[in-house]
Amino acid sequence: MNKLSSINLNRLAVFVSVAESRSLTAAAVKLGIAKTMVSAHMQRLEAELGVSLLVRTTRRLSLTEAGEAFYVATRRILGEIDDAVSQAGSTSAEPRGTLRVTAPIDYGAAIVTPALVALRERYPELRVDLILDDTRFDLIAEGIDVAIRLGRLPDSSHQAVVVGRYVKWLVASPLFLQHHTGLRMSSDLSRLPFISMSVLARPLSFVFEGPAGETCPVHFKSSFSANTANACRAAALAGGGLAVLTDFSTREDIAAGRLVRVLPKWTIPKSDIHAVFPAARHRSVKVRILIDALKEQAGLAAYDRARLEAKIPQSFEAQADGKVRSRKRSAAKAL
Repeated sequence: MNKLSSINLNRLAVFVSVAESRSLTAAAVKLGIAKTMVSAHMQRLEAELGVSLLVRTTRRLSLTEAGEAFYVATRRILGEIDDAVSQAGSTSAEPRGTLRVTAPIDYGAAIVTPALVALRERYPELRVDLILDDTRFDLIAEGIDVAIRLGRLPDSSHQAVVVGRYVKWLVASPLFLQHHTGLRMSSDLSRLPFISMSVLARPLSFVFEGPAGETCPVHFKSSFSANTANACRAAALAGGGLAVLTDFSTREDIAAGRLVRVLPKWTIPKSDIHAVFPAARHRSVKVRILIDALKEQAGLAAYDRARLEAKIPQSFEAQADGKVRSRKRSAAKAL
């Protein structure tokens, strides 16, 4: 108890800054205090704890094993204190400050960006810093509050919440389907030109599920490869081949008839969308309101997806004879 009472919270904040920047000088600049004061805080903290937290070399600082464990715990504690102070200072717990978010490029543009814009309009004291990149960043090192990740998550000390789901569709342009007739769900699809996204772990292999629960694995052969979904979508629109793309990146094209769902009764099982955040921020007002906004935006996307799926019989689809036509228009002509 005596050791706890001797530790200063400001000293803990200085330690966290040093641990994250790996430099006394950088920490001093960030905190706006003298380097000698930062050094004094570190020496005093190590003396109070009775353990070495830092390994000092002529080139840089690193954390000892005890320092790493103390950093994780200290950052969590300071985050909870910051949240408690913020909530106590405002009965409405009005979020303020910077909300730093990262998301995959295509999902970020289609879903995350509208959610964040709506959030900013609702909470004008909130500043948004959005990073759209398919790279998975180190949340702690990059100071990221929330990362949006698609599909299965690797094991991690971070916390995660499911904020939505997405599906992938087999699509092509009407022009492409006019030149490739008699499509059936089988391994024969691998003979057709296919547009693949190179950054996927398995860009050419997919398992489709039929209306009766039957499955059909297909291994495509890439005729066109790109590193972003938007480039693959553009290639599909230009008639470059079949493509497996997400519902959120193609729904407008399908609704407008620019792309067609090929063999729409065969689907790829849905995957989860997660909001991932450091454990120290699980009670943050900013994180909570973002999760709620993302769930709301994902719900709207799911509604749009359901409407498109319900319209399949009355919209463009690839027929068994390979022709692309609108049943709704055909019915109108018959009348």
